[in-house]
Amino acid sequence: KGGGGSSAAGPSQEAEAPAEDVVAEEAEDEDEDEAAAAAEEAGLAAALEESARLQDEKRAAEERRAAEEQARGARPNAGEPSESAASPAPEEPPDDFICPITTEIMSDPVVAADGQSYERSAIERWLSTKSTSPLTSAELESKGLFPNHSLRRMIRLWQEQR
Repeated sequence: KGGGGSSAAGPSQEAEAPAEDVVAEEAEDEDEDEAAAAAEEAGLAAALEESARLQDEKRAAEERRAAEEQARGARPNAGEPSESAASPAPEEPPDDFICPITTEIMSDPVVAADGQSYERSAIERWLSTKSTSPLTSAELESKGLFPNHSLRRMIRLWQEQR
């Protein structure tokens, strides 16, 4: 009987040990999940801050352009509305022509690993200190830049037609 009783105690103790291991693993997983969530939240906060900064820069550039256009439009005939005031659409460049970093019209657009086009000098400056997308803060798979010839042609054509 003594041998049978001890063998029954053995398996029940063994069954408890893995259960304790599972609890410990679940606690570790929760800690890892919390750390990952905190890191993701910090990344998202940084992306939001960068996005807000870029939007502020873009808004300031648009205000400068509008003030310049208004100054040009006010010169010919002060009492009459200028042609640019009557039809501002042709004067405003399409959003795709504007570099999200500089908020200016691109002259040498390149495509980064995030699929976005940037002014070459601006994205090179960005990538010299970072390996993330300026728009999303996501890690870029590579720092390779590729000329966006189609976009460059469209920008030049738009500039010639103005």
